[in-house]
Amino acid sequence: MNLSIRPLTPELWPALEDLFGEKGACNGCWCMYWRIGSAYRRTPREENKKAFREAVEHGPPPGLLAFDGDLPVGWCQLTPRAALPWLDRVWRIKPVDALPVWSLSCLYVRKGHRKRGITSALIREALKIAKRAKAPALEAYPFDAALSPSSTGTGYASTFARAGFRVVARHIPARPIMRHDLKRIK
Repeated sequence: MNLSIRPLTPELWPALEDLFGEKGACNGCWCMYWRIGSAYRRTPREENKKAFREAVEHGPPPGLLAFDGDLPVGWCQLTPRAALPWLDRVWRIKPVDALPVWSLSCLYVRKGHRKRGITSALIREALKIAKRAKAPALEAYPFDAALSPSSTGTGYASTFARAGFRVVARHIPARPIMRHDLKRIK
């Protein structure tokens, strides 16, 4: 695989459309859930798509796209936690403290390309980008597959643990809040 990872800019919007498909990846979410909460389910997919495209056009890039050659194969939403207001409204992942962390809140890998290390590559690049932006830490909200059989658009705790993330809170057993202290990365 010839993997490269790039921030999602307006010029790369067609690649995100190709990756997410007609329905918008996870049930038409278009990465709006952490921005508007469950209202994304009541909002027509095209409106979610339009709203996310506006976020991309206004910048800064709200995440990273992974490519295998020219084919988009993976995505992660990467922003300051403050840009995702719904994170603060979900008790299972309520803020641990007042640290202005960045969040890696969503992941999506194209069918046929899963279990090939794309998620790990996106996490590694997200750590670099957040560090460059002077974020004190990068936070994630994965599922612990050892405790829940749920599929996930937020990743699995074991993948984040391998990347150096540590559990900082568990408001429910299957959904840890994990952090990587970016001051430790050189």
